[in-house]
This record gives sequence, structure tokens and C-alpha cells, in this order.
Amino acid sequence: MTLDKQSTNEINIDDDFESALKLAYKLYYSGSTFIYPTDTIYGFGANPFNKEAIDEISRIKQRSEDKKYILLIPGIDTLMRYCKFVDDIHVDFLMRIWPNPISVILPLNTETAEIFECESAAFRIPAHHFCQKLLETISAPLISTSVNRSGEPPLNDYENILQEFRDDVKTIFYSHKTQQRISSTVIDLTSQRPVLIRQGRMSYSFITQEFNETVAEYSKKAGK
Repeated sequence: MTLDKQSTNEINIDDDFESALKLAYKLYYSGSTFIYPTDTIYGFGANPFNKEAIDEISRIKQRSEDKKYILLIPGIDTLMRYCKFVDDIHVDFLMRIWPNPISVILPLNTETAEIFECESAAFRIPAHHFCQKLLETISAPLISTSVNRSGEPPLNDYENILQEFRDDVKTIFYSHKTQQRISSTVIDLTSQRPVLIRQGRMSYSFITQEFNETVAEYSKKAGK
């Protein structure tokens, strides 16, 4: 861990994994924002149930506060606490495609919709060791949104991120391992079949194939 002239904590998660987890946990529950690597690109992280933290990310990104952010979760059990499903088959479908760089827009249950002041949100189980361990530790959703100002391309190089955002966040978690430079694919699952919203790392053809195979399995079981 180092401390630069601007008092920004730069933490290499590969060299200091456990300390990084403990600090990220503390930042999350104290309402702070931070930057961290994911299975796609680097993201701003914070507690989505803390309005001040959400507003801070929107301020840093210079983004409208009414725009929502993707939420990372540790598993399907966590998802069930916040969402409802149009069809039970969707649960099996999500278990087939996650963990993967696929973000899925789902209907929120009544309680969560009131808290977030919206009817749906995008969720993802990431295929990234640090993210998975952090999510297991906090046992709650974590904001993941690209590291950039609104209208600018996402930054995915640690040195560039530090230069641009060192005055905006106090902690940046980073890794020197090869980082993917493509955002997650986003699909909408608020109706019966998945609808492509944004093409990312995972192809839509793969997603539809997995969905069709899930449907086929359900049909086969129903026929017995």
C-alpha cells in the first residue's frame, strides 16, 4: 500500500489481497466510494443503499442522478432478496450464464423498488476473484459503473485512472494482471425472453442459446 501526494491510497490487490478486502468492506459500509478492477473494466464502487455514496459517484462522473448503475452480487440467493421474476425459468437461466460478464435487468420486488425509486435494476455475478470475495464478505449488492466522466470513454489503465481521478476518490484498488477492456453485455429480462440492450464481451447468440436450452430442459421435465 502506498500513499501519494494527493493522499490517495493505491492498493495492489495481488500483493495485499486480505488487507484490500478489509479496507473495501470498511469503505462500503462507511458510505465511501472507491475504484476497483472487475471481470470487465475498472469500476467505481459504493453501497447502492447509501444515497450520499450514489450522489458522489454521479458527481464524479458528471452524470445525471436519475441514471442507474449496474449492481454486482455474490450469488442467486442474494438476488432473490431484491428481485422478483416474470417466470421461474429465469432463475435456472441465470444459474446457467453466471458468473460471466453479462448484466441482467430484472424487476425489483416492492420493498427494493421503493428504496431505489425505480421498478428494475441491472445485476451481475462477476467472474473475478477479488470481486467475488468482496461480495461474499459484504453479502450485499455493490455498485459497478465505468471509470470515466460522462460522455468520455471508460478508462481501464491504472496509471490513467490515477491521473484523472486521484482528487476524486481516496482509494484505488488495482492489479497489474491483464485487464479486459470490454464492458459487460446487458440484457433485459423483465419480460419472457431476454432482450439485448448493449453488446459487450459475451455474444447475444450465446445468451439466446443458453436461454433456449433452459426452456428445452423445462419442457422436457414438464412432459414427464
